[in-house]
Amino acid sequence: MYAVITSGGKQYKVEENEDLVVERIEGKEGDKIKITDVNLLSDGNKVEVGSPTLSKVMVEATIKKQLKGDKVVAFKFKAKKRYKRKVGHRQPLTLLHLDRISVK
Repeated sequence: MYAVITSGGKQYKVEENEDLVVERIEGKEGDKIKITDVNLLSDGNKVEVGSPTLSKVMVEATIKKQLKGDKVVAFKFKAKKRYKRKVGHRQPLTLLHLDRISVK
């Protein structure tokens, strides 16, 4: 069984007992969360597609870790003017363990 969920403006294909890195979700390590933005559900034989979401399907997950992504460096300069600016950014991320996909 797999599902397609939306989190942080992105869509992810997920299965039970799998780890997933998504955009930051508020909470502490060990907190249980419920994701209700499920766009698609497949159990092998039957596929259900929401318009835009399935109201009876929910994905339960546990926050394993709050972390930061790799550093992205933005550098700009103006030629012949001694103007240089360097800025780094690390995106906050959350590592989730997907416990189960449940249908109400």
